[in-house]
Amino acid sequence: MPAQAQTQTDLQNNVAPGTAAPQPAVPVTANETSAAQAGSPQDAATAQDVSQGNSVEAGDPDIVVVGLRGSLQRNLDLKRESSGVVDVISAEDIGKFPDSNVAASLQRLPGVSIQRSGSRGEPTGITVRGFGGDFNTTLYDGRRIATGTGNRQIDFSTVGVDFIGQLSVLKTPDVSLASSSIGATVNIAFPNPFDHPGFRAAATASASVQDRAGRVVPTGGLLISSTNADETFGVLADVIYTRRDTDTNRVYVSGWPGGNYAPCQLAGSSGTCTPTTNTQSAAYANPANRQNLPGWFPQQYGAEQQRVKDERVDARVSLQYHPSDDLMLTIDNNFSRQNITQNNYAFGVWFNQGDLRNVTLDANGTATDFTQANTPTDFTAALNKQILQTNQTGLNVKYDATENLTLEGDVAYAKSWLNPGDVIGSANGDIGYGNRLGNVLRFTVDGASNKAFPSISNFGPAGDGSRWADQSLIGSHVTVNQTQHNTDELVQFRGNATWKQDDLTLKAGGQYYQDTFNFRNQSTFVNNFWQAYAGYGAPSGGTSGISPLPAGLYQGSISLDNFIPGFNGSLPPSVFVFDPIAYQNFLTSQGNPSATQVPGFNYGNVNGFTGTFDEQVDPGSILRVRERTWSLYASANFKTEVGGLPLTINAGIRNETTNLVSTGQSRLPILLVTSTADRTLLSVPTDGGYTAVQPQTIRNSYSYLLPSMDAKLELTDNLILRIDASRTLTRPTLNLLNPALNVGSGQRIGALNASSGNANLKPYLADNFDLGAEWYYRRNSYLAVNFFLKNVSNFIVGGVTRQTINGVVDPTTGTLASFAVSQQVNGPDATVRGVELAWQQVFGDTGFGFQANATFVDTNRPYDDKDISQTGFAVTGLANSANFVGFYDKSGFQIRAALNWRDEYLQAFGQNQNTGSFGAEPTFVNQSFQVDLTSSFDVTKNFSVFGEALNLNKNKQSTHGRYSNQLLDVFDYGRRFTLGARYRF
Repeated sequence: MPAQAQTQTDLQNNVAPGTAAPQPAVPVTANETSAAQAGSPQDAATAQDVSQGNSVEAGDPDIVVVGLRGSLQRNLDLKRESSGVVDVISAEDIGKFPDSNVAASLQRLPGVSIQRSGSRGEPTGITVRGFGGDFNTTLYDGRRIATGTGNRQIDFSTVGVDFIGQLSVLKTPDVSLASSSIGATVNIAFPNPFDHPGFRAAATASASVQDRAGRVVPTGGLLISSTNADETFGVLADVIYTRRDTDTNRVYVSGWPGGNYAPCQLAGSSGTCTPTTNTQSAAYANPANRQNLPGWFPQQYGAEQQRVKDERVDARVSLQYHPSDDLMLTIDNNFSRQNITQNNYAFGVWFNQGDLRNVTLDANGTATDFTQANTPTDFTAALNKQILQTNQTGLNVKYDATENLTLEGDVAYAKSWLNPGDVIGSANGDIGYGNRLGNVLRFTVDGASNKAFPSISNFGPAGDGSRWADQSLIGSHVTVNQTQHNTDELVQFRGNATWKQDDLTLKAGGQYYQDTFNFRNQSTFVNNFWQAYAGYGAPSGGTSGISPLPAGLYQGSISLDNFIPGFNGSLPPSVFVFDPIAYQNFLTSQGNPSATQVPGFNYGNVNGFTGTFDEQVDPGSILRVRERTWSLYASANFKTEVGGLPLTINAGIRNETTNLVSTGQSRLPILLVTSTADRTLLSVPTDGGYTAVQPQTIRNSYSYLLPSMDAKLELTDNLILRIDASRTLTRPTLNLLNPALNVGSGQRIGALNASSGNANLKPYLADNFDLGAEWYYRRNSYLAVNFFLKNVSNFIVGGVTRQTINGVVDPTTGTLASFAVSQQVNGPDATVRGVELAWQQVFGDTGFGFQANATFVDTNRPYDDKDISQTGFAVTGLANSANFVGFYDKSGFQIRAALNWRDEYLQAFGQNQNTGSFGAEPTFVNQSFQVDLTSSFDVTKNFSVFGEALNLNKNKQSTHGRYSNQLLDVFDYGRRFTLGARYRF
């Protein structure tokens, strides 16, 4: 690929006499409530059990602490009463959730850490006990939610938090909800009118600014809820608008592929150097030319500024009909639409291993210093857009058939779209110089990736650094438009019956869902229009390309001086700011090359171009996956005594049967050709370059029995011992289920790649064991320790193998082309073990307190950086982590400081460029530490002001490859400040 821009109450915080004010907390498992409970105010449905030793020390049992300390106490009560391992975060009041992001709140819990979007700095996903992404399941009010991202797990930045009531993290499964998450099940509870009968309203408004962007942008929300006088009907509606602007600086290496060097390439060598692996070539006769020294090199290097505007609208409508204590009917609709617009301005340079000279390899084989002759330089601009829209409608009916028996039915339909309509996902413009203006570029590694990025020198046209950004020498190059279109359509039904009598609760039911995913990608790679005006123009000696470009296209520049503060490394002076749409319009204005001779058009490599950079659908990207899953479950929860000690047992079993149909399209290349416009390019011709498209369908099915058991023994009134065992599963990531081999039309010399899916993949299976103790030594304070063990089988491992495809010849070598083919299979087993420690302390009535937790994890399958086989395996996502939140909450004033630390961890196998000979190279995330501060003050009982400062310590996010000095990315996303107000009635 060419160098491109990358793509509740009015008494909160006070101690008040009388009955408990209405609280936003809801039961951890909402579908365990009866119709009568569902129609009760939430403070009654979840009333504290003061017999458990949690009354206020002041002595008055009717005194209730609300605000932050009140929400913390509710969280502890729910955790304590749960039969399984559950952690809870609840809102302090309607419209007052602890954090501005769901994932940011979740990371305060033991065993939970987050992943951030580098370009936005926003938490987008979570890892629980080392398992991230699709290993976790997120539910809306107990229902699965559709997501068009292409993954099974949602992007948490798409969830509006202003009016969320509660987040529950179930680390041991509830068989009536789900058993399809090896990490955890996250249940997000949204508000309903009978949570707070009568009329309720809440409004919130704020403004935020990121220090580098400097643009003040708004966020606002409004919730109105009302029930009629006789409390038989209620309606709730809310809407939230959120905007975040972020300017992020990034330095990147798109990949560190492994391969073999020839001795003649190393520093100190002299004479002619012709690296080769072809035993029949004349050069192979010289041992110095034989590529037999393993090592790693940077595929592409550059820097960019990403200017991101993230806008989101969330809305909810809930109607409830409660004609009697025995019946509750709820109809709700949740809507969200996120629109991310990103302008990127960058430079990039490309390296080929065989072209490197004067190479210095460190002890690990990493190229830490080298030169490359004839290196082109690309300046890029990209306008990236992503629209993610999701809508879910559901109907829930609860009926108390008898005093003991509750029947429940729940049906929902959801659909999610990625980039609906005619949006172009990424419109790119690439300009620069090369060929005879190429330079003998030097690349050096300046240190570990957590404190340094690589440097380049001898840059500029023909090595003249003073003319780095000389517009008279810069010409047009490649033009890439590319869009991913996805839809996810989800139909689900759940029915269950619950019998409660004395200390026994029995539950049985079934669940069905049909999930249909559709994927399609279109781009200018497919029709080869991306090369229409490639070549850099006359100054570079090109026979195609236009140079110079109109001065009006340039809109300024961005200095790269001190680009990543606190990191060592040097960069060229600047990057251009220009509009890729205006650039494409300029090229279009040159005319129709198919009707008239247009100077600069790449006639030698492009056919069928009529002037506009239209995208074409890639047949190999079309994928439809339909999953149908039937589940039956039953559970029993009973209380008894052992040796006079209260014992709660919850035993359940769930059977899941899945039928899957995966349909894709396959076509194979017949021919590869070089490009006269760029000596590094290879492509498959649009006319006659592929075999005919052939549809491929594969059916797969599997069924698993998933038991669980939770035991809770109360050793004293305040000391609890827990033992839990369960089996859970996680289904394969969707894009891995493509049955077809896909070879893209745009390729690079020495970096040919292809991907092959596997629709026969089986789900991961995990046998889970927990042993924990919790000591609730005083109100709002506790200590806990939890040991966990997960034995996981059917791990899906990805490998990169070198293969020839369809007898295609590489025109640069005259031999069969060797493609790096990525594919996944079910493979080995692994064990993950760890311990969670948690401590919460509130210092009496002083207002001061803290929460602290730490998680330590380990595995029997760690990453081996010495393994250069193509099937290396390790458990990803495992990292030690720690969190500390100190707070003061009294007399209407609240302030919290949150410190979050996560150790280095293996994120995934695979990098942006996966073209190496030693399998899929890893991506590690470096250690991270971030400090956040939030505060609020109640001006009146209904009106409060608040502020938030995120990333006060200016933490950077960085990643590396196999070794710590192989930097992949460093993102500097700066600090964000927010000031706002809330009104509640």
